[in-house]
Amino acid sequence: MEHRIIKNLLRSIPFAAVVLSLMPGGCYYDNEEYLYPEGSQQCDTVNVTYSQTIWPVINDNCITCHSGTAPSGNILLDNYSNISAHAQIPAGQPGSLYGAVSHDPGNSAMPKSGAKLSDCRITQIRIWIESGTPNN
Repeated sequence: MEHRIIKNLLRSIPFAAVVLSLMPGGCYYDNEEYLYPEGSQQCDTVNVTYSQTIWPVINDNCITCHSGTAPSGNILLDNYSNISAHAQIPAGQPGSLYGAVSHDPGNSAMPKSGAKLSDCRITQIRIWIESGTPNN
């Protein structure tokens, strides 16, 4: 009996090895902050554009809650016009894009269900706002 158990176990090992070799490489974080921790890369604060810098941040971190027919807090961030409108609200006032992402008092800290944006991303948003929220 014991011999049969060992024999069956040894017979199943090659099968398990084949199955494991066909499995994908495993889980990983594809979040930029995990792949490139703060300090391991330069923060580009010179080439800050809406299409290449701001929209990807909004799309990755905000659009899930702030789009559709019933956006969270009635704040719609689904296009340039709406994002720009919230970006132009002074930081100390509720609804301010910069106030929310920088966790300024008087604003609801965003993203609500995630970690605070990196200092680089917050700086890029500030620079875009200070540049007059260009649609570039």
